[in-house]
Amino acid sequence: MNNKTLTIKANIMNKLFSTTLITLALSACTATDNTNVNASNNSIPNNSHNSPKNIIMVVGDGMGPAYTTAYRYFNDNPETKVIEETIFDRHLVGMASTYPARVSGFVTDSAAAATALSTGVKSYNGAIGVDVDKKPIETVLEWAKKQGKKAGVVVTSQVNHATPASYLAHNENRRNYNAIADSYIDDGIKADVILGGGWQYFIREDRNLVNEFTSAGFHYLDNPKGLSSLPQEKPVLGLFADDGLPWALDDSNKHRLLTMTQAATTQLENNDGYFLLVEASQIDWAGHGNDIAAAMAEMADLAKTMEYLENYVKNNPDTLVVLTADHSTGGFTIAAEGKYEWNPEVLRTMKRSPHNIAKKLAAKDITIKETSKLLNFKVTQAEIRLLQQAKYQASEQLVKFYALDESAQQQQVKPSIETTIYIAVKKLIDKRTNSGWTSNGHTAVDVPVFAFGKNSEMFSGKIDNTEIAKNIFTLLGKK
Repeated sequence: MNNKTLTIKANIMNKLFSTTLITLALSACTATDNTNVNASNNSIPNNSHNSPKNIIMVVGDGMGPAYTTAYRYFNDNPETKVIEETIFDRHLVGMASTYPARVSGFVTDSAAAATALSTGVKSYNGAIGVDVDKKPIETVLEWAKKQGKKAGVVVTSQVNHATPASYLAHNENRRNYNAIADSYIDDGIKADVILGGGWQYFIREDRNLVNEFTSAGFHYLDNPKGLSSLPQEKPVLGLFADDGLPWALDDSNKHRLLTMTQAATTQLENNDGYFLLVEASQIDWAGHGNDIAAAMAEMADLAKTMEYLENYVKNNPDTLVVLTADHSTGGFTIAAEGKYEWNPEVLRTMKRSPHNIAKKLAAKDITIKETSKLLNFKVTQAEIRLLQQAKYQASEQLVKFYALDESAQQQQVKPSIETTIYIAVKKLIDKRTNSGWTSNGHTAVDVPVFAFGKNSEMFSGKIDNTEIAKNIFTLLGKK
């Protein structure tokens, strides 16, 4: 073979080799691009073996972004130069939109939001696990039970309130409390652990649902002290109040959500795993009341609960925890009146809720000594005068109300000394802390999403609240 032929063959081989290298490089780039696309789209594991064994869904009802930010400052150690990171800071992964079905506009209520979080379907305000045509939609809790997992619900409201009901029931109106409670038996028992409040809905003249649960094999308790000694391998119904539980500030256990969650996770553990809903219900109630003192105590209870779950996941890495809010409540503002400051110091010292303080002050003389004792910080003479004036005006209005004939009374709202003092106490605390509010209802802002544990990356970025349920369905094996 002559030298010219050898040279031609060598050139051909070099070109083929170069083409092969380019093809391989392009293939690698394509694979890398596809991986990045999947990651940015919150890629979902194809193999069910890669899914978490346990899924814990936590809802901070009413907990818009201002609440988690305020908790950081409330929780801060003033003795240090830095503002300490909170459990919420450690696990923030994104934000979620909360709007309901178009028929209800842009601002959701708790029922429509919880239905979106539990079913992946937008519905109208007031809907409990039903679509806009009022047809039942399967919830992630119901699907988890069908897959052989255990299920539980832990809330600080009554257990048939909007959020827990939207995971356990199907009803066209969230206000149908008795019917929702009845469905927990009549439509088949769907949870192995139910903890919260609600005596008045479960023990009624027309029906005793507690007896029906115990007849179905449930262990019932009405005192949270019994949570430390629950019988193993037995379903549990725990009801600890007539409606919702006491405010965290007023409860003998300031971290009652934590205590119930600890008991529920222990009780639900099994070889097939479980789905657990945990709701910090009363952040929302504090927001509706524009009550920053109660709100921060509820946030502290939630934070302790999340710290427990963070440690739980370390010991049970096959567990996923997702926390979000259904909406934000109250239009809470950290700093008001144009003043560039927020002062949570007095909130850290308070031992009673403003509700409780108002009840005490309505029944006795309002003095500096007594009021300072109840608030657990020293009040001024000017603040006392405002409280005294509020009580005096409410008393006068009550006298005028009683002077009316019966028909005229029925056309008015009866004045309440306690309620008037409650409003005055909250204003005092708002002034001290420089807290602001724009509403006593919900707002339409996006809410934070927090996640940790197995497959937590699926919940990152800007998502819609329905995507949370859809991702959980996928992790539970639903096509």
